[in-house]
Amino acid sequence: MPERSPAPQPPEGAVAPARRTPHERLLAAGLSPIGPATEFADDIHRLMTDTPLFAGLDIDQSRRLASLMFVYEALPGTEMIGEGDTGDFLMLLMSGLADVLRRNRHDYPARIAVASPGHCLGEMSLFDGEPRFASCVALERSRIAVLTRDAVQRVLADDPVLGNKILLRTVQLLSERLRQTSAKLVTFLDAARDT
Repeated sequence: MPERSPAPQPPEGAVAPARRTPHERLLAAGLSPIGPATEFADDIHRLMTDTPLFAGLDIDQSRRLASLMFVYEALPGTEMIGEGDTGDFLMLLMSGLADVLRRNRHDYPARIAVASPGHCLGEMSLFDGEPRFASCVALERSRIAVLTRDAVQRVLADDPVLGNKILLRTVQLLSERLRQTSAKLVTFLDAARDT
């Protein structure tokens, strides 16, 4: 058996490159920073009341979250989230439309949804830290509010009531999705048995 050569090591004293922050990655993707979401707190609260993840938050709680968010704008065709990328933030779509795409077995992006204002994008990876499940591409000029994992951790430490509300809603949403997926799987398996 041939001997393996050791993996290359960085030069002594070299520092590993720092992981880019969500802000740096969004700028690199071509999004334009607008400013702190506190300037849009009323709009964000209105959108959150219809967003399953944030439904049930009162105005003070949504303002608290807005104080931890930052707003960006994306031009049509901008990939705001890339399938397989690091997932450490979610986006609340404030205006515009976004295509949600997942690569199919032919490695071609296939549409799985179109997100409209009030939809959250990227929430699964925010909480589980796994790579992004799908890509999100702006279909028209879109404005998004970004909530990072670090901000959620701050909420959990500083405002446990709000943090627990968000975690409970996350568990409920994941449970609903699991039930829907399980029902589809049962239907698929039943159909396969009948053929």
